[in-house]
Amino acid sequence: MTDVLLPQLGETVTEGTITRWFVGVGESVAADQPLYEVSTDKVDSEVPSPLAGVLAEIVAGEGAVVAVGALLCRIDPVDSTSVPAADPAPAAASTPKTSADTGSATVSGQPGAGADSTDGIAPAAAGGVVPASGGVRGRASSGRLLSPVVRRLLSENGVDPARVTGTGVAGRITRADVERFLRDNPGRAEPFDGIRRATARHMVASKATSPHVLTAMEVDFTAVDVVRSAEKEAWRAAEGTSLTHLPFIVSALCDALAEFPRLNASVGDDELIVHGTVNLAVAVDLDFQGLVAPVVRGVDERSIQDVARSIVDVANRARSRSLAPDDLAGGTFTVTNPGQYGTLFQFPIINQPQVAILSTDGISRRPSVVVDEDGNESIEARSLGVLALAWDHRAFDGAYAAAFLRTMKRTLEGADWASRWAAGWVAGAGR
Repeated sequence: MTDVLLPQLGETVTEGTITRWFVGVGESVAADQPLYEVSTDKVDSEVPSPLAGVLAEIVAGEGAVVAVGALLCRIDPVDSTSVPAADPAPAAASTPKTSADTGSATVSGQPGAGADSTDGIAPAAAGGVVPASGGVRGRASSGRLLSPVVRRLLSENGVDPARVTGTGVAGRITRADVERFLRDNPGRAEPFDGIRRATARHMVASKATSPHVLTAMEVDFTAVDVVRSAEKEAWRAAEGTSLTHLPFIVSALCDALAEFPRLNASVGDDELIVHGTVNLAVAVDLDFQGLVAPVVRGVDERSIQDVARSIVDVANRARSRSLAPDDLAGGTFTVTNPGQYGTLFQFPIINQPQVAILSTDGISRRPSVVVDEDGNESIEARSLGVLALAWDHRAFDGAYAAAFLRTMKRTLEGADWASRWAAGWVAGAGR
């Protein structure tokens, strides 16, 4: 029998929440086959089995919070005939697999939020939801015996069985009881999953830590669009992706950070730590189920084309659950891009311990007053959008933030983007 322990999942990770077992007790598992899913405060990861054999015992059930190096399960490396039948009593070894996906490509489960690691039951009581697979021997975490149809109705509608009055034999909850409860109590409870708990914790902590200020500026992206329009078809043919405004914005961002380095910084113990390179955290939406911010390192040393590829790469890996915990560490500045939904501007929350985050909002064709070199005014259709910067007033003041955005604006509106693109395209490096 071989003990399987929780591995080190990242330099700063000390514990994780077991959110899902892919293999049940008594089932065979191949080496490198996904065995379980673990959620940390950095990322959710599918962890492969270290050996082939039969899963003989699950020690840490779904919802259990375990330390790095702690025992998770035991695998018998011999054939299944040597594995005794699972004990039907409510112990960790008889943990049923849940049919619901409790992780969905998210970041983090909050330590302490799961069920007791010795009972093998998913944390139903804490969130008020009975998993679709039910508890051990068909009981809810409250110990009430439930039929499969009742368990399904409770799970689908996010109802804690403790809230429902049972009229069946010995007070058992019937289907009619659940339907009556749903009729009399419209709405449904949606307990926070791991990523929502982690997001709530981090966002509240950020607002409590940093005095947030928003500075926003409208930018004319017409010069960028000239190059995008000329190159987008060739880019799609070569890369298979759209050429968005974001890599051009990042190029202008790096220019501005070189001039205003205190935005590429972190707050320490009564000091501002100014970073020498730009490690860009890029907010990635996970199909409306959460948000992560994987890091593209050294964007100030990359071409526009390389930045575009790198952003697509981390976004794809985030959505496919292929990020490692360290992919989410070490960011020095963050960008979030709600502009695809046509936003005017938003006030994002700072990604601690950074001091600023930039929202790149909707860019659309609108009439604008254009002044030529002789001062003559005319109305033209231009590509206009807003850059919204949330920043930490402890680190610098409003004039510094406004001057930073003005520099970005001037670069985006006035740079020779065709030359920048051509230099990156030919050389493959350098802005």
